Amino acid sequence: MIFAKRLRDGVRQGDITCSIRIWQRPHVTPGKRYQMEEGWIEVDSILPITFADITPELARESGFMGVVDLLKVAKHGPGENVYLVRFHYVAPATAAKPKTKQRRGVAPAPRRARRG
Repeated sequence: MIFAKRLRDGVRQGDITCSIRIWQRPHVTPGKRYQMEEGWIEVDSILPITFADITPELARESGFMGVVDLLKVAKHGPGENVYLVRFHYVAPATAAKPKTKQRRGVAPAPRRARRG
């Protein structure tokens, strides 16, 4: 997920934990991580909502001054579907993926070439 530069500090600090997106179809999946500069955004949920569900409080929670400010930024392309994406920021130090265990003295099995 890409955020406007003015929102990135709030995302990293955990002040912004949701985003309104207007897309043709969802572009993110709950449970997946998306690169954001030196860290990641991990999507907690994505819900279809309507324009009527976008309240001033939700706009402020998303890092905007109000609904009009949010709507100027939320539309990405020709989409008409409105989504509420809830997420959290994962800092680089906490984002390390666990390494696979390897037995000592045993080399990993070579990868087989795919048959064409």
